[in-house]
Amino acid sequence: MGHDKLRKFAENETFACLLQPSAAELLSDGYFNLKDHPIKGHWAERMFGREPGAEIILELGCGKGEYTLDLARRYPDKCFIGVDIKGARLWKGAKTATLEKIGNVAFLRTRIEFITAFFAPGEISEIWLTFSDPQMKSENSRLSSPLFLERYRSFMRPGGLVHLKTDSRFLHEYTKAVVRANGLKLRCCTEDVYQRFLDSASGSARNDNSVISTERREWRDLDPVVYEVQTFYEKMFLEMGLPITYMQFVIDHDGPYVHPTDFDEKFWRDAEGPRRSFSHQPAKK
Repeated sequence: MGHDKLRKFAENETFACLLQPSAAELLSDGYFNLKDHPIKGHWAERMFGREPGAEIILELGCGKGEYTLDLARRYPDKCFIGVDIKGARLWKGAKTATLEKIGNVAFLRTRIEFITAFFAPGEISEIWLTFSDPQMKSENSRLSSPLFLERYRSFMRPGGLVHLKTDSRFLHEYTKAVVRANGLKLRCCTEDVYQRFLDSASGSARNDNSVISTERREWRDLDPVVYEVQTFYEKMFLEMGLPITYMQFVIDHDGPYVHPTDFDEKFWRDAEGPRRSFSHQPAKK
C-alpha cells in the first residue's frame, strides 16, 4: 500500500463527518443477521445536530463525494450522506467537507449490502445512484435490483424517491424493466440528460419519446442538480460524447419486489460494449 493511501487512511480517522464501522462487528451474528450500528435511527441528532425526523438523502457508491457535497451546499436545510467502501476516495469528500465546514454532509464507509444495519424505518427520504457499476453478470449485485430495492424500502419514507444517473444503457434499461415489473411510479426518464436539457432551455420540441414524465412536468422544472452537477467519471464520459441517462421513480410497493421477465439482457449487454472497463479505472488524484 502506497504512502499516500496510508496518509489518507490515517487522516480519515480524524474526520468527524466520516463514519467507518467495523465489518467484523456488523457480521458478528452472521451475514443474514447483521448487527445494527448504534447510529441507526439517530443520524439527524448524532451526526448532524438536527431534530429527529430531519430530511436525510443518501448517495450510494459516492466515490469522491462530488454529488453529495454539491447537494449539501445547495440544500443546507437537508442532510446528505455519501456511502462508499473505498476509503481513499471518501477521504476527498470528508476532507472537503471538513475544510469548508459543511455541517449537513457526512460519509459512511461500508459495503452497500450492509446498508440496512445503519438506517431505521422512515429515516431516509431519497437515494441517488450515480454511475453505479452495472454488474452485467450478477443481477442481485445491481443497486437497482429487487434485492436492493427491498433493502431501501426498509428505511425509506412513504413516497421515497430513487434517482438513477448513469452512462450505462444496460443499467438504465434494466432498471426501467424493474420499475415496470413492479408497477412503480416512474416520475421521469430520459436517455440523454444533456440533450433534453438543451432542447428544453431553447424551447425546441422533440417527438422521439426520449423523456417519459408521468406527472407531465416540464423538464426545466426538475431539480437542476440533475444536469448541473457532474461526477469525476461523468465529465470523462461527456468528453467522449457518451449520453448520460437519468430516471426518477417512487419506491413504494406492496409485497415483495419481483424480477423483470421482459429485459433482454444479452441484447443490452452486447449494445453496451467493452467501455465499462474504462469507467472503473482507479480515479485520478
